[in-house]
Amino acid sequence: MWRARAEAHRRRVEAWTAPHLERRLRGETHPVEDFLFSYYGHRPARLRQWHPGAGVVLAGARDFGRGYVDTPEGATLDTAALLDRRGATVEWIARLLSATAARPAHFGCFGLHEWAMVYRAAEVRHGAWPLRLGGEEIARVVEERGVRCSHFDAFRFFTPEARPLNVLQPTRERQRELEQPGCLHANMDLYKWAYKLSPLVSGELVADCFALARDIRAVDMRASPYDLSPLGYRPIRIETPEGRAEYAAEQRGFAERARLQRRRLLDACERLPAASG
Repeated sequence: MWRARAEAHRRRVEAWTAPHLERRLRGETHPVEDFLFSYYGHRPARLRQWHPGAGVVLAGARDFGRGYVDTPEGATLDTAALLDRRGATVEWIARLLSATAARPAHFGCFGLHEWAMVYRAAEVRHGAWPLRLGGEEIARVVEERGVRCSHFDAFRFFTPEARPLNVLQPTRERQRELEQPGCLHANMDLYKWAYKLSPLVSGELVADCFALARDIRAVDMRASPYDLSPLGYRPIRIETPEGRAEYAAEQRGFAERARLQRRRLLDACERLPAASG
């Protein structure tokens, strides 16, 4: 049973990692498909590696890998030893996830964080791809709509000129106070928290969070001022009422998917003390 799970995980993840590695060999980059590997820094080999999670015995397994111990029934994760080393990290992640889950979701940002990253900029992050609008038109949209970003790791990439236009001034120290469950970046980050909790959580949960983050990234860039239509990404024109309505609908759908994944991560954290002893 567990061998079938491990193989299914490997096949699923290979569909994401193999094209990324092929592009890397060719010296190519993809602004959507490669982002989760370059930004989060979790290596493809680590994503491919399957774990059952804490408290699971792999029947008949021996020498399963680092962090595992053999028992008469099979191999199992040495949860107590892992928590001795990483307990503070697990607690920090659980507190952030819990605080975010308890907050109401907000859906009025319309993806303008990506616009604030190119606002009055001489150079842009994805310079290989053209912008849909000129610099002055981008500036007009940002200034007229305003920016309402609550996520520090998006805010820190704003241009210096854009930062004062944001309603909030997020900091790393205020992360737990400000993150909210409607935010695309907070929901994308569930992948980060999942792999940081691995191998205490299952490989399937890490992969589910990756899949969610991948879908979010596509919408994030479709709503940006970049033109990725040659790659097959139809723009969400948030500079129009119709585009803002489409973006908010996508955002609500991601918030619901993220709610379920966040709950699974929290449940896994809450089970850890029992699993370790």
